[in-house]
Amino acid sequence: MSRKLSDYDFALPDERIATRPAVPRSAARMLVVDGQGFHDRGVTDLPDWLRPGDRLILNDTRVIPARLVGERIRPTADGSGRARVEVNLTEPLADGTWAGLARPMRKMRPGDALRFGDLHATVASKDAERIVLRFDTSGEALDRALEAAGTMPLPPYIAAKRAPDERDRDDYQTVWAERKGAVAAPTASLHFDPPLLDAIARRGVDVTKVTLHVGAGTFLPVKVDDVTDHRMHAEWGEVTERAAAEIAATKAAGGRVIPVGTTALRVIETAARTGAVAPFRGETDIFITPGFEFRATDGLMTNFHLPRSTLLMLVSALMGRDRMLAAYDHAIRGGYRFFSYGDASLLLP
Repeated sequence: MSRKLSDYDFALPDERIATRPAVPRSAARMLVVDGQGFHDRGVTDLPDWLRPGDRLILNDTRVIPARLVGERIRPTADGSGRARVEVNLTEPLADGTWAGLARPMRKMRPGDALRFGDLHATVASKDAERIVLRFDTSGEALDRALEAAGTMPLPPYIAAKRAPDERDRDDYQTVWAERKGAVAAPTASLHFDPPLLDAIARRGVDVTKVTLHVGAGTFLPVKVDDVTDHRMHAEWGEVTERAAAEIAATKAAGGRVIPVGTTALRVIETAARTGAVAPFRGETDIFITPGFEFRATDGLMTNFHLPRSTLLMLVSALMGRDRMLAAYDHAIRGGYRFFSYGDASLLLP
């Protein structure tokens, strides 16, 4: 395998980064990469590339409005202890607190009070990488408070270009989102709408839902020169007994198992590490690079990923690094839109 981080680099013009999705969702373009080459198509053509008896794997995680903008309050003698603060929640912790990233991080101190409208929190602890918040409410009450106070946690490359708005509450959520817990969307799934799902069903293609709560680690850059030294951020996922049985039945009947998105792929490959896909529930930090042995995946629908990213390494593991870099070059020259709100690719080894 190619171990150097620089082996997964490419030049991307800034104008190729999408800041809004296609309307309707399924109007996005789709580059099909298979043994015959590159095929410029649209997402609405997806059923034509599937076969009766194939199975799509969908991630049913639901993105929470994890971006909070408010005020830090710290008692001071001169009354100057108030300042604007922005927090992006990253994951719930076992003791009921939440980890997050803050701006300005360096000025945060344990004990600081934070106010996000009617939602209140205290900084429980802080280290070089994150802060930990204890909210004044929990459970369903916290869910409701986040819905009222928070906005969608758009990826940094979109947030740098514009602020989140009300449109993102729908745009940055899949049409089948169900299980709350993600702080980033499974973005390949954002291309699906009810008419496309109906067309897939008419094609005789089955659907199975799994869960992987996408964490902020999906945006963390790889900082090591030798990619084998990189350590993935753990994320919680589940493949139910029913889901495992459906995947096994498809395999036994000769159908293809095609995850929609790298998150769905990572959780089913985690569940298949001992052989066939088995029920799984827990955290996974699976890191897929060239040389990886795929046990469950026969294809992948995904978006176009960042240079030097673990996701580019994953698709290179499935299709080959040289072929994927050539496909990305084709996409750039062909005007495809990149990243979370961008166009799709269908990878068929």
